[in-house]
Amino acid sequence: MSEMNDQTTPGSAAPLNDSEIRDALPEDLNAAGFVGPYLFPNNNRRRIPAYLYWAISAICLLIWLLRRGSNPVLINQGVVIAAIVLALIGLYSFIAGWNLKIDESDALVAATKQVGFPVGHASAQMGWRGLLSRPTWRILLYSADDPPETRGLVLVDGVDGSVVEWFVEENPENWDELDS
Repeated sequence: MSEMNDQTTPGSAAPLNDSEIRDALPEDLNAAGFVGPYLFPNNNRRRIPAYLYWAISAICLLIWLLRRGSNPVLINQGVVIAAIVLALIGLYSFIAGWNLKIDESDALVAATKQVGFPVGHASAQMGWRGLLSRPTWRILLYSADDPPETRGLVLVDGVDGSVVEWFVEENPENWDELDS
């Protein structure tokens, strides 16, 4: 009988050797075959837990108000404190659930206007800033030269599309080794 951690081929009891084991991504995670625009999930999904926190808070408060007897063991002031804490967490979750109005294409256009040079390669990443987790696109761009002479980093607000911060510099990377 083989050990539990041995890998075997389907329908076979013989363990595989190291040269036969291959890692592969599941089809639904393999981006190589993906065609079409990618829709970044909206940040306002954070409001769903807010509604759940508020519902649980209301249930806790209702249970505390309907308690029987003068000195119950399980339904005490802790239930009221839990209701208040859950209501506050729900409020924060609701406020932090900004509606993402600017997608990565709009952010790239705003970043291109800000840096003032023709853009070649660019990359967009979603980040959040501040205590209220305001969505912000981080756009890294390179000039269209070959090799790129200039690069820049632009932070674009995901709610109103304004440029929060930006930085442009000469590209410090050395491309001489790649000229062949």
